Amino acid sequence: MSASPTRRADAQRNREKILAVAREAFAGSGHDISMAEISRRAGVGMATLYRNFASRLELLEALYQDEVDAVCAAAETIEGETPGAVFTAWLHRFLVFTAGKRPIAAELLTHVDGDDPVFGRSRARVLAAGGGLLAAAQEAGEIRRDLALEQILDMIVAMGGINGDTAYLDPIIRAVLDGLRPPAGA
Repeated sequence: MSASPTRRADAQRNREKILAVAREAFAGSGHDISMAEISRRAGVGMATLYRNFASRLELLEALYQDEVDAVCAAAETIEGETPGAVFTAWLHRFLVFTAGKRPIAAELLTHVDGDDPVFGRSRARVLAAGGGLLAAAQEAGEIRRDLALEQILDMIVAMGGINGDTAYLDPIIRAVLDGLRPPAGA
């Protein structure tokens, strides 16, 4: 259920509070969180929660889509000195999305299967958003041409599964991003 442009300001704030609380709750305890607990933490009644999200599945889909929206929007707003810097900054944002969506996607998969259109549409949107960034970086000679965006995103998704704090992950991320550069003399 997407926000209506005619939604009252207080109703929109309630929806945003519910999503923020649910996002935090699923990132923490995940599947153990009840709709009643989300309602309580958001400071809204159950009727308000269910008016915005008729089911747990609908709430999960909204959370997932909000993250996809943010990744797609980032492709238009990220700035950098070069096309390669813009592309790698967007990949960092995609990595944050990947790591953050794991609990939500896992919970969502308890309600639907991996072939659900929500996943396919989301992947298509992300590919469309990042395609121009990759093309510009490849055209500038800053990203190797033998990799397709699907391959690069699959690599980032795999990295998103690595557990560890920032100090542990940062060198891995740098090594992977360094590997996207064309070989010397190419």
